[in-house]
Amino acid sequence: MLKRMFVAPDPGRARLRFAARAVLGIGLAVAVCGLAGHSLVGAVTGGLAALLALFTVTDPTVRGQAVTTALLPAVGVPVLAVAAELHNVPVARDLVFLAVVGAGVYARRWGPRGHSLGVFAFMTFFVAQFVHATPEQLPELYAAVLLSVLSAAVVRFGVWCYERRLPVPAVPAPPGGTGLARVTTRQAVQATAGAGFALVVGQLVSGQRWYWAVGATWWIFVNTASRGETLVRGFRRVLGTVIGIGLGFLVAVPVHGAPAPTIVLVAVAVFGIFYTAAVSYTWMMLWVTVLAEMLYGVLGVLSPALLALRAAETTVGALGAVLAVLFVLPVSTHATTDVWIQRALRCVHACTAEAAARLAGSATADPAPLVAELEQLLGRVRLSVAPLVHPLNPMLGRKHRARRVVALLDDCAREIRGLVAVAADPEASHDARLAAACWRVEAAVEALTQGRHVTFVPEPPAEPALAHLHRVERALADLAEPLRAPTGSPLVGA
Repeated sequence: MLKRMFVAPDPGRARLRFAARAVLGIGLAVAVCGLAGHSLVGAVTGGLAALLALFTVTDPTVRGQAVTTALLPAVGVPVLAVAAELHNVPVARDLVFLAVVGAGVYARRWGPRGHSLGVFAFMTFFVAQFVHATPEQLPELYAAVLLSVLSAAVVRFGVWCYERRLPVPAVPAPPGGTGLARVTTRQAVQATAGAGFALVVGQLVSGQRWYWAVGATWWIFVNTASRGETLVRGFRRVLGTVIGIGLGFLVAVPVHGAPAPTIVLVAVAVFGIFYTAAVSYTWMMLWVTVLAEMLYGVLGVLSPALLALRAAETTVGALGAVLAVLFVLPVSTHATTDVWIQRALRCVHACTAEAAARLAGSATADPAPLVAELEQLLGRVRLSVAPLVHPLNPMLGRKHRARRVVALLDDCAREIRGLVAVAADPEASHDARLAAACWRVEAAVEALTQGRHVTFVPEPPAEPALAHLHRVERALADLAEPLRAPTGSPLVGA
């Protein structure tokens, strides 16, 4: 885990920029809340609203990101009002919370914007429990949310809008379908059931901090699309939380809310959350736990007993997610893995065709966005096969095949990046054999997605573009074996 963290690539220093901008945006939001005369509760609420505005909005264009950011208060303020009004009506509060869970997950069917608004709605209700919001505090909390989202927007779209200078990767939509065949619909039911379990058992563990269990269940479902992904994510959440609690005993408990070290450690935790999110869920949860510990220190309630309670509630939430994905409308790992692999393969063909058109002299051909989309799709493939390559997976044959698939898809991506680099050279000329090579890539993709044999002729050409296409052909041909075992069984089973 440590090795992965420190050697993970950061093209264009995107993760570094993402994390540094988050510290600036959240710091500005808290400072604005302070200048507006808000209480500590208002500043904490505002800071968390800014964190969500900077973290959850993932539209593929800057314009889309701005629209989604503007819509966040329209979702968050009504949810905050309901949560505060129901503060002293536990049964109604719990039922509404579960409804928010289900609606928030279901909203993923509308892509990145639906996902962002769903997360913001859930977390607004969660934050209301975190700060024990009451109706009397609502005017201040409304103002804190609005000022903080505005502050985050000023930093994101004004002070430091690096997306205008870097290509914004496309965000793959989850697999489709209709009715209960749609993954987001099934997950909405699963998440609601899991959260219901976490809510009931969490309240038995603690009548004060029960919402931690619900939060754990919710975040385990975020960015997952199958039973296997959810199980692995639940394991990583518990592991990251436990490590974070151990770190809390070393740093958060001794600090116990002292202003200067708390500010520094909060900034470090925020940076860590944003910097590690794309690389390791375990590391991200470690920093989320540290941030929560520092905030509880500021609120004056941090203690070793509270840290132990957080571990217990997180375990309850993870158990709720596990039970839900195993017994409530389970979505097989194979179903989602197959979808992501097929989309990645078709994107491979689209990239090669666009690069060939560029080499042929087309003024409108631009393979760069497709390469960015391919990287995102490969990320989804890795996430989907994570249960298969997990150290605890006893099925060694499938583990080997899954690793082989990922390695060969990475080979395709590497060769396509090389092909795009050649196509970007204004002096590169078009070779008539490129069209034939691209046709062979398309034929290989069609064969793979339909389970047929892939034909490959080992004739490596000397021209750079053709050499890259040739190696893509070889990788696609090699994929036939791990994608379909000799018995005809799929990669991950039925």
